[in-house]
Amino acid sequence: MPESAADLRADILDRVRAFHRVNWPARSFVPGQTPVPVSGKVFDDAELVALVDSSLDFWLTAGRFADQFEQRFATFFGTRYSLLTNSGSSSNLLAVAALTSPRLGDRRLMPGDEVIAVAAGFPTTVNPVLQHGCVPVFLDIDVPTYNIDVTRLEEAISPRTKAVMIAHTLGNPFNLDAVQGLCEKHNLWLIEDCCDAAGATYRGQGVGTFGDIATCSFYPAHHITMGEGGAVMTDTPLLKKLLECFRDWGRDCWCPPGHDNTCGKRFGWQLGDLPNGYDHKYTYSHIGYNLKATDMQAAVGVAQLDKLPEFIRRRRENFATLSRLLADVQDRLILPTATPHADPSWFGFPITLADDCPVSRNDVIARLDANKIGTRLLFGGNLLRQPAYQGIPHRVVGDLQNTDRVMHRTFWVGVYPGLTEEMLAFVATTLKEAVMIGRRALA
Repeated sequence: MPESAADLRADILDRVRAFHRVNWPARSFVPGQTPVPVSGKVFDDAELVALVDSSLDFWLTAGRFADQFEQRFATFFGTRYSLLTNSGSSSNLLAVAALTSPRLGDRRLMPGDEVIAVAAGFPTTVNPVLQHGCVPVFLDIDVPTYNIDVTRLEEAISPRTKAVMIAHTLGNPFNLDAVQGLCEKHNLWLIEDCCDAAGATYRGQGVGTFGDIATCSFYPAHHITMGEGGAVMTDTPLLKKLLECFRDWGRDCWCPPGHDNTCGKRFGWQLGDLPNGYDHKYTYSHIGYNLKATDMQAAVGVAQLDKLPEFIRRRRENFATLSRLLADVQDRLILPTATPHADPSWFGFPITLADDCPVSRNDVIARLDANKIGTRLLFGGNLLRQPAYQGIPHRVVGDLQNTDRVMHRTFWVGVYPGLTEEMLAFVATTLKEAVMIGRRALA
């Protein structure tokens, strides 16, 4: 008898498991020769099996895996809704776009309205504000939490202030007592960029559940990955509908891909100046985008979700290890600290050179790089000093002294789950050697 499709599928997936064992064997760590990256994807045969299983369906847009991911991620995150997107940056774009909808009445974002932000962040937390004609209002950050300095929040308020959009820097929650309190007092929208912070908590509550909209990223560097991908979360049915609308071309219809007439009156609507009964699947209530993800991406994400609690535990453990190993050089290196009441889900280990440190950041990074230890700067440093942001409409409250300090003296190393204790010990030893070179030069 000929083999059934189910039998062939099972055989293919068994072969995929065998391929994983052969293609990705365990390798020993050789200090100075084996790379120690700042981030990377951690996976096993489960991700490969899910990816190939999805490909065999040949359902190339969102399907069964996307549905499963959205439901499970919302449960993990603690929100009512989770919508899959093609990137964390797209999620940030959708978060701002949704708030421009006329359906929000007087609270909608309009060109010229102001959004409180920080300049020491990733560009796509600020870009959607500018792309929608709004004005970012920049506050400084605190060192060594690297989050917004909340002492001047009230000074940032003007008659045009409508929202706050900031990230939990490197997985360390910002002061949600102060920021949420400001938003409640002045009736502001709060967008929490959680792209680096999946699993972090503040006063025992998960980040992303304090504001109106939260975003997350599944780029390979992040807590879990599906290659490219992201999600946008909310508890509010109206915001969920708007986010979905802007994600799916701006169409008014809420039918999922491959489905028709979910509302039961596909040809029974009269909207805008369209004729009565115009196909609801081709009726557009907003000027939107196509920012959906594929089911093959979602399949990888579903397999990664099973590992997420362990990934978060390992990140916290690796952070604690580096903190302990570097405790004796705190006269030269300012080590990171968690925001009070926060339990971070660390994305990286940020380090700022002390003002009297006798070596430069470039010298330290060069020594790490020579030993194949990866580093990153804190994103764009001060975005206002980047070429793309020269001349943008903006306001600055106070000065950006720490933002500039981070631009000159801060970098970070990895804590992701693929790093072993042996690797972390080598990172710490190499960092100490870089600092000791400076000490010997002064002796």
